[in-house]
Amino acid sequence: MTGQQIVEAALAASTVDGQVTYVVDSSEANLRWASNSLTTNGAMRSRQVVVISFVDGGAGMATGTVARTGTPDVAALVAASEQAARDAGPAEDAVPLVSDVPPGSGDWDAEPASTSIEVFRDFAPALGQAFGEAGARDELLFGFAEHQMSTTYLGTSTGLRLRHDQPTGRVELNGKSRDFGRSVWAGVGTRDFSDVSVEALAADVQRKMAWSQRRVELPAGRYETLLPPSTVSDLMIYAYWTMEARDADEGRNVYARASGGNRIGERIAALPLTLRSDPNEPGLECAPFQVVGGSSGMSSVFDNGMATPAIDWISGGTLTNLIRPRAWALQQTAPATAALDNLVLEDPTSTVSTEEMIASTERGLLLTTLWYIREVDPQSLLLTGLTRDGVFLVEDGEVTGAVNNFRFNESPVSLLGRATQASRSEQTLPREWNDWFTRARMPMLRVPDFNMSSVSPAS
Repeated sequence: MTGQQIVEAALAASTVDGQVTYVVDSSEANLRWASNSLTTNGAMRSRQVVVISFVDGGAGMATGTVARTGTPDVAALVAASEQAARDAGPAEDAVPLVSDVPPGSGDWDAEPASTSIEVFRDFAPALGQAFGEAGARDELLFGFAEHQMSTTYLGTSTGLRLRHDQPTGRVELNGKSRDFGRSVWAGVGTRDFSDVSVEALAADVQRKMAWSQRRVELPAGRYETLLPPSTVSDLMIYAYWTMEARDADEGRNVYARASGGNRIGERIAALPLTLRSDPNEPGLECAPFQVVGGSSGMSSVFDNGMATPAIDWISGGTLTNLIRPRAWALQQTAPATAALDNLVLEDPTSTVSTEEMIASTERGLLLTTLWYIREVDPQSLLLTGLTRDGVFLVEDGEVTGAVNNFRFNESPVSLLGRATQASRSEQTLPREWNDWFTRARMPMLRVPDFNMSSVSPAS
């Protein structure tokens, strides 16, 4: 059965008050390499089927979600979903299902999009060239490249038939010395690998390996720090994932006003920064409607199919929107807003490059990536984590050596309030979160007092 046929069969089998069914057909191709040689490559296909049933039991509308992989027995799947709804209590986020067709809903009848190992046709030979050059320098390259194409078919009992094709690609390239004493990283996100330059990634790794030849030990403390786009994306994604309006309205997150309510309208960034999402952002395109398997403070199963237009979360440094499902929006008489699968941070007044920011640094640290990021305090959004794969000392505009790793304690919202400079934004790959989020465009940020709370033995 095709994805569309499964959706139609599930809807036809419904015996309750409402249903949302979606099918995600995916194909993936990947390359992996270690010590300057390819180790594995492959291609795979998968399917996920999700049925959400809505049952009005008299006390209120209840929901039940059941998901399966492959091509399941549709009637049995629908029956299981309906029973799950009957067993559940009334849903507090209950609102009428979406019936308005969102813009950009795709060609329902078309075959699912797909990818194959051919996506690496130009990438693989260039990678072989990089292997040879790294070996000549007595250095090793490790990493992977992945490309996935997912087609989502979403149908509802209100008549919606929506479809979206989502390409997702990423490359991570690690350079290491033979004794593994030095390690650096470069990465990039892509839609189709046509814009990926292995030569540029390898050159970035080579430059950082050269910087790492001199070692400098520094103590914990607050340092002027240059956060590159990848690092900024990992911090801003966490700030984005916690933008729940209800938590703010009820005083549970960093976007809550001390006097009550939320901080919308409050200046939270010192620079005129804008944090935004847009389903049509060039190079970062994503689904223009909601696809939700379970309700949370971020989203609601009742909002499946709701349009997700472009939105500013922060505009000119001022908090302008929070994520608000329709049910909470109705209670607060505020607009419903949905999270999207991309994120852009930019200073529209900035003309400087990342290289120019390094050149203008008298003394400070230049990071590569962060990892093992964890939340310490939701009300300040204090995060902790470790630096990884290269912390460099900048003196008089030049990188003079590699520094030991640190544990950091920082809030991304506090950083926005303290950042003194931002570069032009560029497409980047989050390091910590790229299993879940790859579509980001970020600047380098200069923070005068980034808190390196302790020295880390991590390499």
